[in-house]
Amino acid sequence: MASPADYRFSDSHEWFKVDGDVVTVGISKYAADELTDITYVEMKPVGTRVQPGGSLGEVESVKTTSDVYSAVGGEVVEVNGAVAQDPSLVNSDSFGAGWLVKLRCADTAPIATLMDAASYDQRHPVA
Repeated sequence: MASPADYRFSDSHEWFKVDGDVVTVGISKYAADELTDITYVEMKPVGTRVQPGGSLGEVESVKTTSDVYSAVGGEVVEVNGAVAQDPSLVNSDSFGAGWLVKLRCADTAPIATLMDAASYDQRHPVA
């Protein structure tokens, strides 16, 4: 399964999709598969300001708890309530319904420095 071509990826397995000044963030299919069954998701609430490299929240699985980090600074403008109610969406549709948070960013330029989908998939193939 190839990652979406219009997404960018961090070394810590978050994906970022830019739409104007709003950036949608989630974790990759590879990361979701490595975590196995995701049981709990908690993101920072709407209105929270996040710095580049700052934590957006946590994803908990039967194996471990992992922080989700932002590559850009911005304000949380939306949190995916469906994932809070059904964390398994991150496992079943990590690039779609399993998105985690949306940020409004003054500067999305740092995202261009992240890995593109082809580079990410080469490093982290998904069966």
